[in-house]
Amino acid sequence: MEKRFIIISSILACLFLYYVEQIMATSYIIKTLLKIILFTAIPYIYIRYIEKSSLKKHLKFKGMMLKQLKLGLLLGSIAFVVIIITYITTKDIIDFNGIIQELENKSKITPANFIAVGLYITFGNSFLEEFFFRGFVFLNLYNLKNKWLAYIFSSTLFAIYHIGIFKTWFNIWLTGLALIGLIVTALVLNWLNTKSQSFLNSWIVHILADSAIILIGMRLFKII
Repeated sequence: MEKRFIIISSILACLFLYYVEQIMATSYIIKTLLKIILFTAIPYIYIRYIEKSSLKKHLKFKGMMLKQLKLGLLLGSIAFVVIIITYITTKDIIDFNGIIQELENKSKITPANFIAVGLYITFGNSFLEEFFFRGFVFLNLYNLKNKWLAYIFSSTLFAIYHIGIFKTWFNIWLTGLALIGLIVTALVLNWLNTKSQSFLNSWIVHILADSAIILIGMRLFKII
């Protein structure tokens, strides 16, 4: 029952968001609101009515010490540097101007609202994704004694979900490379969370990685 609910509900959520992103092509605000609803409601239903626990207990943030977060800070810093270097080395290969045009036309993200969107992505969206993919999907499957399933399913779902967002940005080869990179990243983040049984470490990594992406976005939008 528990395993089936986690797998089916997470797949349906990602399929629906893919439909909203690629087929409906709604504004960024609508997509964000739908994502917030799905990525919080589904875990809440599981925690409250299936696990019969509380959200506070499930988050497991209480009692976390700085020494338990050092690895997250280290990996996050490495991710920040790697993303910046990747941008510098691929800026003549990837059509970043095309990406910016798609963000403006399709998602209605402009230089005027990019800072606000960037702050949300860095702190709000990163929390949602870590709470859902790592806190809800991975750790629950992992603690249900389905370790291999937990690693493979959550990492693959995380990667495919993101490919659905930017599949029109790159050619097929770069998209495949991005898919592999996202799976490997998710595997590392999953492993990182097994050390503390909390997604706080992976959230720190996600924040720092997104910070690099937002800085690049600010550069492309000519904000800095």
